[in-house]
Amino acid sequence: MTAPRPVIFEAHGVSKNFAGLVAVNNLSVRLHEGAVLGLIGPNGSGKTTFFNVVNGVYKTSGGRVVHRGADITDWPSHRIAGHGITRTFQNSRVLLNASSLENVMVGGHLHARAGLAGVLFSTPGARSREAKVKARALEHLAFVGLTDYADELARNMPYGAIKRLEIARALQTEPDILMLDEPAAGLNPRESENLMKLVSELHRAGKTIFIIEHNMRVVMGLCQRIVVIDAGAKIAEGEPDQIRRDPRVREAYLGKGA
Repeated sequence: MTAPRPVIFEAHGVSKNFAGLVAVNNLSVRLHEGAVLGLIGPNGSGKTTFFNVVNGVYKTSGGRVVHRGADITDWPSHRIAGHGITRTFQNSRVLLNASSLENVMVGGHLHARAGLAGVLFSTPGARSREAKVKARALEHLAFVGLTDYADELARNMPYGAIKRLEIARALQTEPDILMLDEPAAGLNPRESENLMKLVSELHRAGKTIFIIEHNMRVVMGLCQRIVVIDAGAKIAEGEPDQIRRDPRVREAYLGKGA
């Protein structure tokens, strides 16, 4: 019997309130190294708010977030990314007037240490680091199937390619955990199928993935375990087959009597 992989991420009783409105309610989540974990729930259930708390976009109203033994609760977003947790967003945040290559290279500068003088005077060390960032960016573009778009401005790219570009940029930060916020949103069936293949390839490459998604075909096809929340609170957790059969999940999505 294969021993379970270690837990590398834990949210302990995380809550987030907005002017008296409880958006996330005492939510606890554990993520094992190398796993693909899904977070689902009806619209407005608090999924993206939870991601925003984990990634430092919002301050917590309660609870703790721990990554590889470090308490990262309420760290700023850039520090959390530097610690190894990187995310994509439901609404694209690529630089529309930059090329695909430039967009991905932005992620690589998170770990750069060239210094102001090195950048201003283009020292050999700074040039060497820049060349490494560019080479790695090209590798990530190739991984997501965007080699032919390397020099294309993001604004001229199809929507499905933009979604993959966001993943390539996230990979450039060399994340320990990749958090995907509705990566299949707005994609047609063929694009969704290609997305599933890409995420599966990332998983086989050893990435730990935490995904929010409304497309149930994508969720059930990719995730090993799924957490379901409603009104900010966890109502179910288990393997995909368990979640399919859970009456609380059907009620949350379809109403009583479903």
